[in-house]
Amino acid sequence: MLNFVFISPTFPDTYYQFPQAWKELGGNALCIGEEYYDSLSDDMKNAMTEYYQVSSLENYDDVYRAVAWFSHKYGKIDWIESHNEYWLRQDARLRTDFNVTTGDDEVEVLRYKNKSTMKDYYKQCHVKTARWIFPTSLKKAKQFIEKVGYPVIVKPDDGVGANATWKIRNEQELENFFKLNIDVPYIMEEFITGEIWSYDGLVDQNNNIIFHTVHVYKTQVMDVLNAQAENYFYSLRSIPEDIEKTGEDVIHAFNIKARFFHTEYFRMTQDKKGLGKKGDLIGLEVNMRPPGGYILDMMNYANNMNLYRMYARICMFNESPVIPPSPYLCAFLGKRDRYTYTHSNEEIYHQYGLDICKSGRMPGILQGMADEYFIANFKTEKEVESFAEFVLEKD
Repeated sequence: MLNFVFISPTFPDTYYQFPQAWKELGGNALCIGEEYYDSLSDDMKNAMTEYYQVSSLENYDDVYRAVAWFSHKYGKIDWIESHNEYWLRQDARLRTDFNVTTGDDEVEVLRYKNKSTMKDYYKQCHVKTARWIFPTSLKKAKQFIEKVGYPVIVKPDDGVGANATWKIRNEQELENFFKLNIDVPYIMEEFITGEIWSYDGLVDQNNNIIFHTVHVYKTQVMDVLNAQAENYFYSLRSIPEDIEKTGEDVIHAFNIKARFFHTEYFRMTQDKKGLGKKGDLIGLEVNMRPPGGYILDMMNYANNMNLYRMYARICMFNESPVIPPSPYLCAFLGKRDRYTYTHSNEEIYHQYGLDICKSGRMPGILQGMADEYFIANFKTEKEVESFAEFVLEKD
């Protein structure tokens, strides 16, 4: 019986479906988290074979002891995963310490954890990226800005998404940045005017892409997380040829195995000297885990499938299923409490109830994405746009 150790199974709240799929297919689903067992949902309790509570997932010794207990009780551990960007290095360290070879070790994970390292793989695939530096001094930063112009973006080299990311618009903001007491490496990039398009999917144990899709973000993720902007994005039913080829090349260059991926590109909306022209794709970053929040569930809704179960089958049986074309575009609309909207939730359901797959208040840390959300399926982009206009209309 294959033993799967799942770290932090309650974030997000739909991730109980990872251990659930593993258990249903005949494996041991062994979960480690901080929450008291009695506080877990019935879905979570029923999904796992056993749960081990630790004082903090930040405490490596505690997590190590949990895995050691599972190893003592159930035998050799076959897989260790969190599917969470924050824990990828810890997952890798645990694999190294417990000789789990079905995933990247501590050295291999660095390929896609540092934003500076990611750019080497884009370069191998002849994908353009924003020009960048390590801003080790104010003088060096000013010299870089003389070349690329304001604004510029600064973000942690080893960061999670757009967290702790700033847009610097002028010299005063630049000087203010250097006055901050920052003790982690940052990179500085030129600003790109464009939409973010993500190429998302799942590979099998041989690095074959068995499922992929594209999400188009109509609001900047950095503004959503850092400025509490509304959130609006959706998947495409058919993938444009340029991002399909580029996305596949990059995933194959990283040579990941039995993993989800979430890779991001800018689709330029205006020319920029020294970089590219309107319509060009610019590599932004890669994340070798599922896209955040409820996007994994959105991919299931759009394709009438179960990626949680598909992932388990890939790991347990080395399967490579063929996925038919997507029947829907799946849209996410995130509202903010600070706005007064024209249409009530009751009116939204009256108008679009048959299209809505999931809605509610965003829980806990996911409130960075929205305060309240609606996820819905449609056949055309025009229908998505009409839905967005209706939901986000204000008095």
